[in-house]
Amino acid sequence: MNILIVDDEALARRRLATLLADCGAMPPHRVVEAASSAEALALLTPGDGRGVDLVLLDIHMPGLDGLALAHRLRALARPPAIVFVTAHAEHAVSAFELEALDYLTKPVRLERLQQALAKAQRLRNPSGHAPASAAAAPGESLLIQDLGRTERVPLAEVLLCKAELKYVTLRTAARSYVLDSTLAELESRHAAHLMRVHRNALVARSAVRALERYFDAEEGEGWAVRLAGLADLVPVSRRQVAAVREAIAGS
Repeated sequence: MNILIVDDEALARRRLATLLADCGAMPPHRVVEAASSAEALALLTPGDGRGVDLVLLDIHMPGLDGLALAHRLRALARPPAIVFVTAHAEHAVSAFELEALDYLTKPVRLERLQQALAKAQRLRNPSGHAPASAAAAPGESLLIQDLGRTERVPLAEVLLCKAELKYVTLRTAARSYVLDSTLAELESRHAAHLMRVHRNALVARSAVRALERYFDAEEGEGWAVRLAGLADLVPVSRRQVAAVREAIAGS
C-alpha cells in the first residue's frame, strides 16, 4: 500500500513511519512524507491521487490545515483514503463528515494504526478477499498494549472476546486482557477463528463444545455456549443459535 504522511512536525512523521514499519506488511508499505498541505498537493495533484492509497493526515498545520486539505483531496478523480492523526479529539465529527476512514489520536497506538490499515486494505479489496500476502499465518497473534507494556497473544489461545464499555475483554484459558479494539474489527479480520454468538461476544470456533439451555435474569430463557478452557457459559442470541449448532455439527 502506498501511504502519504502529512504532518508539519518531523518527529510525528518519523514516529508514524516507524509504526508503519512495525506493522509487518509483506511487501512493506511504501511511505512518502510531506511537511505541509502544499507539499502534499504537489505530490498528489500531478497523478490525480491515484499513486497514493492512504493519507495519514494531521489537522493543525500552518497554512492550509488538514480539514481543508481533505476537502481538496475529495475533489480528485481517485481520492485516496484519509485517516486523520491528531492530538485534538474535538475535530472527530468534522473528520467523519469528510468521510474519513478513521480518526487516530496522538500518541498513536500500533494496534489502532493496524486497524486503520486493515480498513484501508478492505477498501482497496471491496470483494472482501484479502491478498495472499495478508492471509492468516499459523503464528498469528493479537497485540496487547497495557500500562506501557506490549505483549503478543497467539490468536490460537483466544477463547472469548467480549465488549465491555469502550474496550474489548479478551479471554484465554490462563488470563484476561483488555484490547483497544472493536468486535466488528476482530470479526472482520479473524473470521476464520472467531464467530459471533451475541452482539457483545465472539468465541473461538474450535473451542465450542456444547449449546445449552440458559436462564438470564434480564433476557429470560435462552441459550448459551460452553467453551473448552472456560468455566463460564457465554450467552447466545436467538439469531445466532443456528450458526452455533452448525459449528458444533461441523467440528
